Amino acid sequence: MQIIPCPYCGVEAEETELTYGHEAHLKRVGPDSDAADFEAYMFTRKNPKGVHFERWRHSNGCGKWFLAARHTVTLEVFGTYPAQTTEPPAELVEKIKAKCPEWKGWK
Repeated sequence: MQIIPCPYCGVEAEETELTYGHEAHLKRVGPDSDAADFEAYMFTRKNPKGVHFERWRHSNGCGKWFLAARHTVTLEVFGTYPAQTTEPPAELVEKIKAKCPEWKGWK
């Protein structure tokens, strides 16, 4: 069972209290984009073995969406942060680099 802290209400929530929202930090395409860009936005997702940034909703709690950095093999949660953030906080990136020196970055 994964325990993921909600950055809004501070609850250490079990994954059963949350709803998974897929990959975080996706760049949405505009109305002037071509079909290939739209297809990539809709269907192409990273599926890394290692650090991954994800969207989660505290569905059985405060109801807010947030972002989390999680290791897909060990299931370690490095941290969570508000969904309105356009990139991971610097201190979270440093924490990940310290634990996973082979990590290439979030982009």
